[in-house]
Amino acid sequence: MNELQIAQFPCLSDNYGFLLHDPDSDLTAAVDTPDADEISAELDRRQWRLTHILNTHHHSDHAGGNHLLKERHGCQIVGSRADAARIPGIDLGVGEGDTVPFGDRRIEVFETPGHTSGHVVYFVPDAKAAFVGDTLFAMGCGRLFEGSPDQMWDSLQKILSWPDDTRIYCAHEYTLANARFALTLEPDNMALISRAREVASLRREGRPTVPTVLGQEKETNPFLRSASPGLKATIGLVEADEVSVFARTRALKDSFRE
Repeated sequence: MNELQIAQFPCLSDNYGFLLHDPDSDLTAAVDTPDADEISAELDRRQWRLTHILNTHHHSDHAGGNHLLKERHGCQIVGSRADAARIPGIDLGVGEGDTVPFGDRRIEVFETPGHTSGHVVYFVPDAKAAFVGDTLFAMGCGRLFEGSPDQMWDSLQKILSWPDDTRIYCAHEYTLANARFALTLEPDNMALISRAREVASLRREGRPTVPTVLGQEKETNPFLRSASPGLKATIGLVEADEVSVFARTRALKDSFRE
């Protein structure tokens, strides 16, 4: 089996578009549809034929191009079964434990409510790649628009179960701001300090900080580090459980001003 090809390109103001291409079967999937024209242009550049859309959630910057791309390419739209009413043009509803057929490889589905009630993420084991929408960002996580801290914490534990070398393709370029917030919580975290410098350099050069790597996120992402003594001390919750620490961290990020 040949290696899965992944194309990443900017869309809208801070989104990324992703195309997954299986050269053996000539199948191509778009993960979310932030901009139908940009996705079509990338398909044309690579001479790939769009066969699937894999939606992580219903927000317009993730599913807004569904109808136009389906009209242009006749592709199958895959999304959360639990949120099918809000996924434009959905053909196949999926949920926890399901697998999306994609040539000879499997794309595993995990339900990750929190950012929205019906959010799902897609993990491709043989490619060591995961497409996580707005559940996890580099040094960040999605706002809790529809879910509770307990739900989002449980969702993040699913991601934490993957191998440390999993590449995490998150949907937005938020990393620089996330790094600045993370440093307020763990100013002595050497891995975080190093990563923040790297991110600042990349952004000065106009280069993406996505994908990130799960092992690196474990060391630097405050939303995965609720057990960190330093973080807990900074926010004044030394004796608290991990969900309470996560909830406080999320609340602090919501009100954070650089």
